[in-house]
Amino acid sequence: MPTILLLNMNSNESIVFSLFIILILSILFIDLGILNKKNHIVSFKEAMLWTIVWVGISIGFYFFITNFGNLIHGIKNLDDIKNLAIAFQHPINLESVSFEDAIIIYNENLGLEYLTGYLIEYALSIDNVFVMIMIFAAFGVEKIYYHRVLFWGILGAIVMRFLFIFLSSTLIQHFSWILYIFGVLLVFTGIKMFVNRNKEEKINPEKHTIVKFMSKYFPVYPKYVGKKFWVRDHGKLSITPLFIVLIVIEFTDVLFAIDSVPAIFSVTKDPYIVFFSNVFAIIGLRSLFFVLMNVINYFHYLKEGLAILLTIIGVKILAHHWLEQIGFETKHSLILVVAILGISIIASIIFPKKDGKLIV
Repeated sequence: MPTILLLNMNSNESIVFSLFIILILSILFIDLGILNKKNHIVSFKEAMLWTIVWVGISIGFYFFITNFGNLIHGIKNLDDIKNLAIAFQHPINLESVSFEDAIIIYNENLGLEYLTGYLIEYALSIDNVFVMIMIFAAFGVEKIYYHRVLFWGILGAIVMRFLFIFLSSTLIQHFSWILYIFGVLLVFTGIKMFVNRNKEEKINPEKHTIVKFMSKYFPVYPKYVGKKFWVRDHGKLSITPLFIVLIVIEFTDVLFAIDSVPAIFSVTKDPYIVFFSNVFAIIGLRSLFFVLMNVINYFHYLKEGLAILLTIIGVKILAHHWLEQIGFETKHSLILVVAILGISIIASIIFPKKDGKLIV
């Protein structure tokens, strides 16, 4: 059985993981350090362009896993593949197949797990975006600084997701019954989201838990100071309201991770695939934010779609043994996710809100 904790990575896992982190940090450096040196309001056209770029990179990684996924854990023989299939519960049949054929079967399934996990995380990020828009509006943040806050917020989110994913994977490996807790949590969240789908959500900055905590334990400068997260006021270092907004965004992402990460574990138990799919969805969240900010009222049935998706994923976790017996595979999960999201989008277009309009 392969090791899970970062400290126990084998050489192949360490190399692949390190190269992946270098790739992500390079992308983020190019984004903030070169392409977005100056703060500016991101237009709908620019956001759409970058959304296509990030989705394209994410899909490119799918093809990499489909062809070279076996390199992640350093597979050397057929027994390695069988052990991984058992450890991470990959729904693949390796009876009477050669090592070469087993590699192909394993990689193709791994690619589908990554793609399905990516779509789930990317879709659930939509609800996260809705809350982020409300946070920026409630705290009166100027649009010119949205990108900066999102950049650092997403960088922090990657670190938090890493800790959450690998810790969850370790717990699942030792206590498989935790999956059932994940299932119940997702069903509850999905039903709650559906019931409350039409309720107007509001954020009161003064009563927010994070604001109260930060104001109590840290010196806070009374007003925004451009793009700065902290300033020196009369010789004392103080945080600015923009830094508090960043922490609120970070806290919000942690709450959403409690739903989205277990949802991906319904598709794959391999923590590296969960992490890869999470990270690619997260780095595309910034451009998705600026796209949805302009079309938030247009795809009004997405909320219902996401609620149904979460509920079904929860049921899938609870009934995974029965589903395995009837031949439910990774490709079926992918079809299910695409179908639910597709129906939600099509329904929004066919049955638009009377006051809904596309803003560009």
